[in-house]
Amino acid sequence: MLVLQRTLEESIMIGDDIEIKIVDVRGDRVRLAITAPANVSIHRKEIWEAIQRQKKEREKKARRQNEVAGWQLLVTRSFEGFSAGSVRFG
Repeated sequence: MLVLQRTLEESIMIGDDIEIKIVDVRGDRVRLAITAPANVSIHRKEIWEAIQRQKKEREKKARRQNEVAGWQLLVTRSFEGFSAGSVRFG
């Protein structure tokens, strides 16, 4: 982890196109201005963590749906060619 010290109106650069600038300091709160390309997502960490949890849940649900679909296909193919009259019991 890199730790930097900045004062009001000073900035740091991340790569060539992301700038983080200190715009206000009040007590223990710091306000930042972030300039970045539109394709870069910027979130507070707690929001980012919630997004990651939601992604994992969606992926888990999709895997379960794919497993069910796979079993349905397997069962369907296993009984292809059978008709109600072709199965005899007893």
